[in-house]
Amino acid sequence: QVQLVESGGGLVQPGGSLRLSCAASGIIFSIYAMGWYRQAPGKQRELVADITSGLRTNYADSVKGRFTISRDNAKNTMYLQMNSLKPEDTAVYYCNADASVFGDEYNYWGQGTQVTVSS
Repeated sequence: QVQLVESGGGLVQPGGSLRLSCAASGIIFSIYAMGWYRQAPGKQRELVADITSGLRTNYADSVKGRFTISRDNAKNTMYLQMNSLKPEDTAVYYCNADASVFGDEYNYWGQGTQVTVSS
């Protein structure tokens, strides 16, 4: 059974920091591209950052220079370090795992963790 479990969300003041974690089980973590997405109320889910199995990273323009994505394959865990947080970063943050193996697509989502940036 595949599980992606996010943690680390919470309430933080503008300018503050949070570190999100996504712990994966039931998959060969190292072969998956991993990503963080977020969805604010009334808005579509959007990509925040992703990291390939080869450690290539990609960021949304809105978070470049403030957020850092990383992964630890030995711990089957992905991270998102979020600094200089803004109220517009408030959203539910979701972990995603994606892989294509011999033409079959595998895509999984976590349950999400709430991040609220407010004074």
